[in-house]
Amino acid sequence: MKISIELQLSPLKDDYEPHIIDFIKHLRASEFTVLENPLSTQIFGDFDTLMPFLTQEIKRSFEDIDIAVLQMKIVKTDRSDYEPHF
Repeated sequence: MKISIELQLSPLKDDYEPHIIDFIKHLRASEFTVLENPLSTQIFGDFDTLMPFLTQEIKRSFEDIDIAVLQMKIVKTDRSDYEPHF
């Protein structure tokens, strides 16, 4: 089953930016399609391969951050080709 996931990582510390950049770089290095905008990062792929990968990357990221919030939205379809029509 194909899924689309929107992620927003918010480390609750003054030097938050390097942690976000590191997280995004690991997502980019994966086999999955990754799209970014100023507020969030989207990743697209097959549920059975994407979810274990994300679990591993979230854990790795959290090990380097004292306190963080990760918001995640999952859509049951591949929306990687979405383009607004307005």
